Amino acid sequence: MDTRKLVITDDAKAVVDELKEKFGALIFHQSGGCCDGSSPMCFQEGDFITGKSDVKIGTIYGCDFFIAKDQYQYWKYSQLIIDVSEGRGASFSLEIPLGVRFVVKSRLFTDEEWAAVEAEEARP
Repeated sequence: MDTRKLVITDDAKAVVDELKEKFGALIFHQSGGCCDGSSPMCFQEGDFITGKSDVKIGTIYGCDFFIAKDQYQYWKYSQLIIDVSEGRGASFSLEIPLGVRFVVKSRLFTDEEWAAVEAEEARP
């Protein structure tokens, strides 16, 4: 049973490795915007300032992952899978010049998995 809220594919890891080599520490931010604003964006740590409407939901492959609170409410019961796809997005995300873009896929937790997630989150 995989109850991690965040998962990253091997293809996405390879892109993160390339970006870390060039930029150092990275973060991800998932907004609730439309179009490219709905894709997870990758920034050099310190280049994107999170606000009151953002929440850190974990760390993925050594990168803190933030999401807009209202967007998180939609995906609260889902596992987010960070992947990449071919093609340039129209955002300021660091991977864009590489000809790829990060994408988020999701799957709903089963009732059993969600119970385990809630138990984990309730631990002090």
